Amino acid sequence: MSTDTSAATFPRQYARTLHYSVGAPRSFAVAPDGSRVTFLRSRAGDRANLLWTLDPATGEERAAADPAVLLGGGEEDLSPAEKARRERSREGSAGIVGYALDGSGALAAFALSGRLFAADLTTGTTRELPAAGPLVDPRPAPDGSCVAYANTAGELRVSRTDGSGDRALVTPERDGVTWGQAEFIAQEEMDRDRGYWWSPASDRLLVARADDAAVQRWWIADPANPGSTPAEVAYPAAGTANAEVGLWVVGLDGERVEVVWDREAFPYLARVHWSSNGAPLLLVQARDQRSQQYRTVDVVTGATELALAEQDDIWLELFGGVPAWTPAGELVRISDETGPRTLVVGEKHLTDDTLHVRSVLAVTDDAVYFSAAAGAADTERAPGWFGLFRAGADGVTPFGTDAARSAVHAGGVTVLSSSYLDRPGAVVTVERDGAETVTIASYAETPLITARPQFRFAGERRIPCAVLLPTGYDRDRDGLLPVLMDPYGGPHGQRVVQAHNPHLTSQWFADQGFAVVVADGRGTPGGSPAWEKSIAFDFAGATLDDQVDALQALAGEFPLDLGRVGIRGWSYGGYLAALAVLRRPDVFHAAVSGAPVTDFALYDTHYTERYLGHPAERPEVYEANSLIPLAPGLERPLMIVHGLADDNVVAAHTLRLSSALLAAGRAHTVLPLSGVTHMTPQEQVAENLLLLQVKFLKDSLA
Repeated sequence: MSTDTSAATFPRQYARTLHYSVGAPRSFAVAPDGSRVTFLRSRAGDRANLLWTLDPATGEERAAADPAVLLGGGEEDLSPAEKARRERSREGSAGIVGYALDGSGALAAFALSGRLFAADLTTGTTRELPAAGPLVDPRPAPDGSCVAYANTAGELRVSRTDGSGDRALVTPERDGVTWGQAEFIAQEEMDRDRGYWWSPASDRLLVARADDAAVQRWWIADPANPGSTPAEVAYPAAGTANAEVGLWVVGLDGERVEVVWDREAFPYLARVHWSSNGAPLLLVQARDQRSQQYRTVDVVTGATELALAEQDDIWLELFGGVPAWTPAGELVRISDETGPRTLVVGEKHLTDDTLHVRSVLAVTDDAVYFSAAAGAADTERAPGWFGLFRAGADGVTPFGTDAARSAVHAGGVTVLSSSYLDRPGAVVTVERDGAETVTIASYAETPLITARPQFRFAGERRIPCAVLLPTGYDRDRDGLLPVLMDPYGGPHGQRVVQAHNPHLTSQWFADQGFAVVVADGRGTPGGSPAWEKSIAFDFAGATLDDQVDALQALAGEFPLDLGRVGIRGWSYGGYLAALAVLRRPDVFHAAVSGAPVTDFALYDTHYTERYLGHPAERPEVYEANSLIPLAPGLERPLMIVHGLADDNVVAAHTLRLSSALLAAGRAHTVLPLSGVTHMTPQEQVAENLLLLQVKFLKDSLA
């Protein structure tokens, strides 16, 4: 086994670099004419992102905005609203964390310390604009004449880019109402992080109005500081009221028209698309997410017209990049209606069951660019593979290299981000007219360890797995190893991927003397809708069964000591880890459960009701998937870890399970993390968490 002592410093480096994202380029945009690439990147060892531009023709980079200069060397001051947005998006960096461009790609707007800034990307100059902050989510009008933004007062405002004025377009009529901001559920579960959209003509906007008066209030306290006031959180738990969300057409002259659809039948505003290719387009969902409608908007009257209705007996998934219009006015969407998950343009399904479409990346005059995993009919690809494709007049063809994982495309210029198994991080290249021109530099640190995952499809269900053994392991010398299952194991959480960095933590655990198994069972992003939807109404059965089946199938090939099996996980993985020792102590001998959902009645509406139904209609499903009733059966070591400031999976989940275990007389360990949310960005906390987990697992499996 490895005797490399540098591996002992990996937890500190991993935490300090935000999982090696510090210094890596991100958030790319390409000007419509292909003249410029814009992106974010921090300096080496610094979490604060700068705004950069790159000339695709010459490869010249230029810093367009530097937070240290703009703030005069002072510290950032983040409003509660901005902190909440970053928590929802799992954003741990600092400085400029997001930006938006005007229609030409020449003007960038961004918020910094709650203030409004605009960067002229042609000259490289940045100036502060007048604004009533603290503000969030600034976005320039397509013509660059002004910048709209939302603020903590709930207003949507516009500031002239010539500095001549700032004014409110809409102001909330009472507390609890916000204009132009995505509500909690949209940010956390729908991947919709914005609440307004400019018209192509820059004369009006579509603006969401959210009213959370009906949403129950929870209070997140800081027990380590009893003098502090608990934070009030409007949390829509399963079966309770959501925020009421509507949409309005708001003119720059202050005129307002309400957009009308059957909000009682379709209360979720899931997507809004407004481009020069067609009328504004909405995607609205029913609360049970088994039906949804694409509707076009008449911006003069606010009336909407049905473009397409979809139904699914289980649920309808939401996807990135759709819906959209092609330049010819055809609807672009992703659909499960024929069995496989396909790309649909107009009435034509452009892909088949050899691909499992994941998202649309770009819609151009002659093609649709998209990402896809191997479909159910493709059994040749390695576990965890996905790639990029182009659907055009010549059919569907691969796009970029086999290692390309994401892309941004416009004006004949493509920014490709590629990940490899044999090298850390991502390699970002810029192609111009199909020929690679330049690589965008990364200042990310090189990991102190090297991940060496071995990929397999396990068992009859071909469960995608990665197995990691200690560096330098020799079977004749070292024999069988204690096993650590390291899953997420649930919806939207793919862990088995063909890339190096995602396996680093698992490799570090392996280097502590474990055989680590990462298994993406049913419910995780896979090769078919049937795979993902087979967990409907049954989290506890399918996801746990697949961990057991993967473990037993891999034991025939790898040195797994089935008499010493631990499991660890966070969030859904934390639920799965606790479930494993509670329900299958014959297989799992110790567990570390981080931020687990122990009672799904305490989790949010959109996520929980999609998979388990409404608790008033299916109370038996919630009971069957809860950990609380299983507490009296605990007979294995269990450590539960939870951030007390978590407003996503609140600490009540852990406290209720702990109370049930105590009432049953079952010994267990609880590690409360004061001031920590669902993320653990604090360097010392993140480092010590890894070290404490290793000690607990080693002691428990000795």
